[in-house]
Amino acid sequence: MFHRDGWHQGYRFELESESRVYAVVRSGGRQHKVAVGDVVEVDKIPTGKVGDAVELSTLLVVDGEAVTSDPWVLAGIKVLAEIVDHHKGQKIDILRYKNKTGYRRRQGHRQQYTAIKITGIPAAAK
Repeated sequence: MFHRDGWHQGYRFELESESRVYAVVRSGGRQHKVAVGDVVEVDKIPTGKVGDAVELSTLLVVDGEAVTSDPWVLAGIKVLAEIVDHHKGQKIDILRYKNKTGYRRRQGHRQQYTAIKITGIPAAAK
């Protein structure tokens, strides 16, 4: 087992830095944990083209030890992202069946997604 102090079976290793800046953003009714440089798949953004910049509303910002969750402060913070790609997700099959009646329905669906790359997370006012 790894121990909190960074020792494992007599060997020293460096723990991942806890000072990483990340944010929790809302897009399309879902929440995503993002950091600068991440590529995230969100529901389709119909107004954007590849290369366009978008702003995502922020629910939480973590900057090292400082955690900002105050809605009044977060109202002025928008995470910046760039649209990388529009694509379809994996196909799902929808089958409906009722026993002894001959009722069968088959349907398929492929969700539309937009891949975005996070370009900037503004620091929260401390």
